[in-house]
Amino acid sequence: MLHRLESPPVFRADLARSVRLFSAFRKEQTDPEFFYGVLARDTVGQLRSYTDLDGAMVLDVGGGAGFFGEALRAAGARVMCVDVDAGEMTWRTGKPPEGAVLGSALRLPFQTGSIDLCFSSNVLEHVPDPVAMAEEMVRVTRPGGTVFLSYTNWLSPWGGHETSPWHYLGGHWAARRYERRHGRRPKNLYGESMFGVSVATAVRWARHQRAAEVVDVLPRYLPVWTKHVVRVPVIREFLTWNLVLVLRKR
Repeated sequence: MLHRLESPPVFRADLARSVRLFSAFRKEQTDPEFFYGVLARDTVGQLRSYTDLDGAMVLDVGGGAGFFGEALRAAGARVMCVDVDAGEMTWRTGKPPEGAVLGSALRLPFQTGSIDLCFSSNVLEHVPDPVAMAEEMVRVTRPGGTVFLSYTNWLSPWGGHETSPWHYLGGHWAARRYERRHGRRPKNLYGESMFGVSVATAVRWARHQRAAEVVDVLPRYLPVWTKHVVRVPVIREFLTWNLVLVLRKR
């Protein structure tokens, strides 16, 4: 039984939080339950700073095994999850998470304006057309609703995922190096299941978005005082690590 917190703690994007997240990140491969649990609870706190979750209809785009969905339900939200990969949805418990729908982020199987909060964590870099996915998230969100889109940008230290930092020498080269060293292809294969999305591309799309207004643009895991790095061309591509776009549907 999931219980909603009576008095949720105030979300603080401070240095201690960043240390906590990066420490948990080191266990992503060895203890995914721990890592994604920490990240999901932190994300709920971050989302609460932009919108009321109690009773909200939330769509988790690319929600996979349902870690975020569980944390959002504990916060009082009603959650639907869409993912294109049935294996990702079932690896954790052997069955899809509650509210799961098999479908593509590039063509979300939901009506226009039907969602209060459209949320996605670290999925945009895994689709061949990131702008199409972002547009779909805006489409299904109701007027006045919120879009929270977070992804790992290509030139960040973790841009190549498990092939990092060798992705700086080229995505295909990094994948070949990984295969030579580990005897298997990487899960995140450049040009097939991972693509090079820049900070500049996403920020430009958000600024020119007519159907929604920009509420916030910031590095997801870094302290709040690093927020202005996203305004500095080139440097932002390397220092952001993970970009968050928050938009409000017009």
